[in-house]
Amino acid sequence: MSDSKSPRGSAAKAPDASRRSERSRRAIFDAALALVSETGYARTTIEGIAARAGVGKQTIYRWWPSKAAVLLDAFLDLAAQANEALGGDADSEIPDTGDLAADLRYVLRATVDELNNPTYDAPSRALAAEGIVNPELGAQFVEKLLEPQLQYYVRRIEAAQAAGDIDPDIDPRVALELLVGPLNHRWLHRTLPLTHAYADTLVDYALRGLAPRA
Repeated sequence: MSDSKSPRGSAAKAPDASRRSERSRRAIFDAALALVSETGYARTTIEGIAARAGVGKQTIYRWWPSKAAVLLDAFLDLAAQANEALGGDADSEIPDTGDLAADLRYVLRATVDELNNPTYDAPSRALAAEGIVNPELGAQFVEKLLEPQLQYYVRRIEAAQAAGDIDPDIDPRVALELLVGPLNHRWLHRTLPLTHAYADTLVDYALRGLAPRA
């Protein structure tokens, strides 16, 4: 008589290691972001992340060389999730519908929503603050996250110059700071509420100054 409780022959599948690794990686990211939000960067440790994620610290060291590397990857993943929620992917460009003002309002409004989201806000502030006193972390943060995003603006502004919508003598790298600089200043210092209306006003003011000269 066969044992009805035995596995279904040799067809039983072994656990999916890649799926298990992805679950562990996700748990580590979530733990790192939660801890840096709750306790700050300086008090966040590899041991604390491992305990919160329910993994051994050697699992973390197998994938990342340092706490900074974990947090940067966790933050990059968070930014990618925010972008995907908007219907894009990790390499999405700023839309080019032919209406520069509308395209910029769209992306700045999305940025406002992201900055006002507590899931993004707290770890972003913690990493920004640590980047001021930790030049190496600050440089990596700029290189891996900020600069690639700023280059989206550069390419959209260059396209607008080619279309005759922006003065051809304008430096796109300076021009984009007229848009993102005030937005981040208001967010970082909490001077006034960060709203869609404010984002729209920034676009209107910036485009007046960037318009082609008669």
